[in-house]
Amino acid sequence: MILPIVAYGDPVLKKEAEEIEENYPKLDELIENMFETMYQASGVGLAAPQIGLSIRLFIVDGTSFAEDAEEDPKAKNMEDFKKVFINPIIEEETGEKWGFAEGCLSIPTIREEVFRKEEVTISYYDQNWKLHEETFDGYKARIIQHEYDHVDGVLFTDHLSPLKKRLITKKLTNISKGEVEHNYKMKFPAKKKQR
Repeated sequence: MILPIVAYGDPVLKKEAEEIEENYPKLDELIENMFETMYQASGVGLAAPQIGLSIRLFIVDGTSFAEDAEEDPKAKNMEDFKKVFINPIIEEETGEKWGFAEGCLSIPTIREEVFRKEEVTISYYDQNWKLHEETFDGYKARIIQHEYDHVDGVLFTDHLSPLKKRLITKKLTNISKGEVEHNYKMKFPAKKKQR
């Protein structure tokens, strides 16, 4: 089932999410719905707060970057990068910071350069509640860092300079009102109720 993606301005996107237990109700169904929602919106990651659930869960599928691997070494080994992260903890971020124009399904039409460290070590449970600790680099690390920010109540726009933020304030306000082009199901916090 395709779920509506919560737009910029909804308080759930700024809240630190809660850990979940193994018996979380209908978790497999939720994960399946999240993948379906993400694919329908042409995303490479989706965090539970983006569908209105303040829980520490996100999914990623970076396989669409695999075709870039020849020109860009940061896109290597993306063809098998489909994962579920439950109760993730970033243990360490290392390496040089590098810039990339990030976007977000909750903030359609806006892309801005965000600088992140090139490598991340993260511990997490997978969908079968097996504990992992892994290190990722390149685009994998970036996608994870972006989605991890969501479960901490941080958006990519929070990484921008005060000047950049001021320049996009009106666009962000319009997004929260639903005054933005989008081609997937969304829920807007400040959209005026229809009479």
